[in-house]
Amino acid sequence: MSVTDINLLTEQIQKFWAPQFMPALREKMLLASLVNKEYTGDIKKEGDQVTVSQLVDSEGQIRTVGTDADVFESTQMAFQEVAVVVNKRIVHSFELQETASVLTQLESKESVIRDALMFGAMKKLNNYLYSLVSPSTSSPDHLLNSISAMDAAQVSAIRLLAAQAKWAREKGWYGLVDPSYYADVLNSTTLTSADYVDDKPVIGGQISQQRMGFNILEDDSRGADKGLFFHPDFMYLVMQSQPRFKISDLHSNKQFGYVISVDFLLGAKLGVDGSKKHIWATAASSGIGV
Repeated sequence: MSVTDINLLTEQIQKFWAPQFMPALREKMLLASLVNKEYTGDIKKEGDQVTVSQLVDSEGQIRTVGTDADVFESTQMAFQEVAVVVNKRIVHSFELQETASVLTQLESKESVIRDALMFGAMKKLNNYLYSLVSPSTSSPDHLLNSISAMDAAQVSAIRLLAAQAKWAREKGWYGLVDPSYYADVLNSTTLTSADYVDDKPVIGGQISQQRMGFNILEDDSRGADKGLFFHPDFMYLVMQSQPRFKISDLHSNKQFGYVISVDFLLGAKLGVDGSKKHIWATAASSGIGV
């Protein structure tokens, strides 16, 4: 295949695969699909800076009829702006012996190569977001150690912590727990009976159920006995709207074959008071150990 043909193939890959890639990645990834992804600005290159705005809480007024109820004072709507730098690049690539396999899968809705590239990139992104988990350890402590079981009493205690921290309810509260903790949830009548819970929409391929204020989902990407409970605003994630695909000849490396890669830029950080907007539970005696 000539250089011109490789460039043409890259253009076709970008045309057919790029529009599907990021929406599918966000849909399949639990944590990335749930954190705050709203920002203003453009992401075109590494080092770009975008802004996430969060409305500052304000308070109304009470007036006495017959005294001062005919007038009022207005409060200017204020936003707290947080800058997020696009300083990470996720890349995943494969070496191929020939490009025929790419050509045959180019317009397929179930491309093995595209899905494999997505899975590798998704796994790396998920691990990066979990590495940013850093709950407050001041009183009350949001880092819960030695949690042997995620039963109704424990979920209730976590709900109390969230309520005391005044988590907003508009965007919902979420819990991502490993299979061991999720088994505890399923074995608790209070957390599974139709008398206590209500089915919710599908998130990341799972039917979410409201349990004591949380949408609890199974996340097998962490180790045993680990759970992350959070409000979406605990973390800000900004990503390019489309990834970049590229295919190249390996002959310059004195090799026969081709390399196909996908990459995209992103930035992430804890949000305003983010350390108090998430809770990490683990059976370990100390530390997060994500």
